[in-house]
Parts: sequence; C-alpha cells; structure tokens
Amino acid sequence: GHIVEPGAAAGDMIHAGAATDALMGVAVHDADDNTTVRIMQAGQAKVKLGGTVAAGDAVTSGAAGVGVAAAPAAGVNNRIIGFAQEAGVSGDLISVLLAPGQIQGA
Repeated sequence: GHIVEPGAAAGDMIHAGAATDALMGVAVHDADDNTTVRIMQAGQAKVKLGGTVAAGDAVTSGAAGVGVAAAPAAGVNNRIIGFAQEAGVSGDLISVLLAPGQIQGA
C-alpha cells in the first residue's frame, strides 16, 4: 500500500518520499530489497495513509511512501497518485482511484 517512484537502477521502484517526487504507482505489498513486487498503475489500489484524508481528496506521497492529502501552497506544484474513494486517518488503508498527475495550489 505504499506509493512508489523510480529508483536509481533501471526498473527499480522505491517508496516515494515527497509530493514533488515522480509518483508511478502503488506497491501491492511491501518487500525486502531485490524482491519483485506488483505495482498498480491504473484502477483502484489500497494506499496506507500518513495523515488525515477526506473522500475525494487528491492524494500525494508523504515520507516513506504513505498517502497524504495534497494541499500545495499558492503557485506550488504537487504530484498526485489519485483521489481518495473514502476517508481515513494515519495508519489506515484506503481505496484510491489511481489518476497520476499534478496539481497547483491557488
């Protein structure tokens, strides 16, 4: 349920760490280094939260690939992985409609 971004080596994915990272998908399960995992890039995925999210919120990555509500300041860009289909708080696993993109604060 962690959000991932490209790693240093070709084909590697690592936990994303910030709202400005190149968010690529959601790991279906966690794994040790050098282990193959399935990455969801379309449809709905379960995302582990690192903060409070309301249904309908745009979701981005916080530290260690956990989902947080995207709330960029005016003129600041945030990458998003998708939109929360339900509300949740830190530690919850919620359904997110995957729609990678970018939003800018107004």
